[in-house]
Amino acid sequence: MSDARRTDVVLLLVAIVWGSSYLSAQTATSALPVLLVLLARYALSALACLGVLVSGRGPRRWTREELRAGVPLGLTQAAVLVVETYGVAHTSAANAGLIISLTIVLTPLLDRTGHRGGLPPAFYAAAGVCVLAVGLLMAGNGFHAPRLGDLLMLGAAVVRAGHVALVGRLTTGRAIRPMHLTTVQTLVGTALFLPLSAHELPTLAHAGTATWAQLLYLALFCSVFAFLAQTWAVQRTSASRASLLLGTEPIWAAAVGLVLGGEHFTALTGLGAVLMVTGTYWGQSVERAHRGAAPPRAEAHAHLTDEERPKPDDARDTTTPATPTAV
Repeated sequence: MSDARRTDVVLLLVAIVWGSSYLSAQTATSALPVLLVLLARYALSALACLGVLVSGRGPRRWTREELRAGVPLGLTQAAVLVVETYGVAHTSAANAGLIISLTIVLTPLLDRTGHRGGLPPAFYAAAGVCVLAVGLLMAGNGFHAPRLGDLLMLGAAVVRAGHVALVGRLTTGRAIRPMHLTTVQTLVGTALFLPLSAHELPTLAHAGTATWAQLLYLALFCSVFAFLAQTWAVQRTSASRASLLLGTEPIWAAAVGLVLGGEHFTALTGLGAVLMVTGTYWGQSVERAHRGAAPPRAEAHAHLTDEERPKPDDARDTTTPATPTAV
């Protein structure tokens, strides 16, 4: 297998793993309280990240800049995961993965780093398609009052877009190592959720094997592995190609929900799914072309964490990969 094909396979694997995270989170929250699931995911991820740092050859200590960025980003990331996890607990995994992909078109509205002037009208048209798609996904079998889970996922998309924009503001032009930043964030999340769910720890101790398998999958595969794999892969390909492959995540989220979760699409939700994928891809391509027309500059997205897409420092292509959407 050629290096290019191997890189593509790794990026697709990351997209599949992230797409499957919604069903895993839904399954875990059906057996355990949401805050306990988040504590377990953060704690297991933190242990894995610390293990990677200790076993590595580079410097293990955090710089002041990494701590200054990692602590507030850890708080905002925790806020995103709280809303997302509560949301996926009250809606289908397919809907969750599709609605949260709205982040892709919301983020450029909040983060103008690298943009020259306002976004083109075509971008707002794509955003309109996504908004229509959200309405159809929420409709289900017919138009009715929005469901709690869908509203939470919509809120999560807005919060995540703000989080990604904050990543840019706190890391642009600073020498911040992605693995160190990720470790700080997982430690902050662990410290945040521990007092909130400490009284429920006995429940975790009595969790079944299947539940622990889901927790380990969320922590080790959907978080640590996916982050390290995408970092390795995007350094070996162009940003546009990485964006295309990672941007398939909502498709995998829907596929996993339908095939493994036993979910189904009505005519309305099926149309909404098609429009959401179309709108996000369209908006992403418009924003990428608009950003590429601006003078090249260093982007903060090279330092995005495990729930976020990095921007490679690749002179061949200075566009931005897909915005993170995974739970």
